[in-house]
Amino acid sequence: MKTITVSWFSAGVSSAVATKLMIDKIDKIIYIQVDDQHRDTMRFVKDCEKWFGKEVEIIKSPLGTVENALRMRAYVNGPNGSPCTGLLKIRTRLTWESEHRFFCNFRYIWGFDNNEVKRAKRREAEQWEDFHSFPLIENNLSKADAHGILKKAGIKRPAMYDLGYPNNNCIGCVKGGMGYWNKIRVDFPEVFKKRSEMERLIGGTCIKGVYLDELDPDRGRDQKIILPDCGDFCEGLV
Repeated sequence: MKTITVSWFSAGVSSAVATKLMIDKIDKIIYIQVDDQHRDTMRFVKDCEKWFGKEVEIIKSPLGTVENALRMRAYVNGPNGSPCTGLLKIRTRLTWESEHRFFCNFRYIWGFDNNEVKRAKRREAEQWEDFHSFPLIENNLSKADAHGILKKAGIKRPAMYDLGYPNNNCIGCVKGGMGYWNKIRVDFPEVFKKRSEMERLIGGTCIKGVYLDELDPDRGRDQKIILPDCGDFCEGLV
């Protein structure tokens, strides 16, 4: 049975550089699109496609949006993650795998950087039947290095980074903390309003114990925004 090499491209800087480093060995580059990502994300995907010299295949859950996923599960966020990752990304990837696994084995390329060695080992253990490569870790590259490589290549990074967010996640990531949500309140007030209304409708919260419409606008302002990189293998409920 043949092995195909797949980069699950998350449209983040680390994933882009990891893909480029392995481009000669990659058979497929796949991006799982979610409607809640910044509109500049597709510009970045197309720019990277030219840089890679290979097509980026775009697949998508029929649910489309974070809100649709959360409403389906009537759940927002908790210790085991959130349904949006599981339904919009993990399930979409698993569906793709089920359609191809009978014909081949997989080797996956991941954009984990040199600060994510433990996460990489956990990923290998979780999907032991496949091969995995972590080009940034193998080359001792950090996320900052990835930003520098893109800049040197003349690739404009996604707009969310320029706005001060650490990752190119969906706008209004339900895994964000107080500082993150108060920044969303300023940068994307319409998203803040929609997520606030969604919380009340579902009866669950993004931040433990605090509804967004009750969040003090000054909370978390002096904290560094910490947000998990929500790639297609991010923890979440399927």
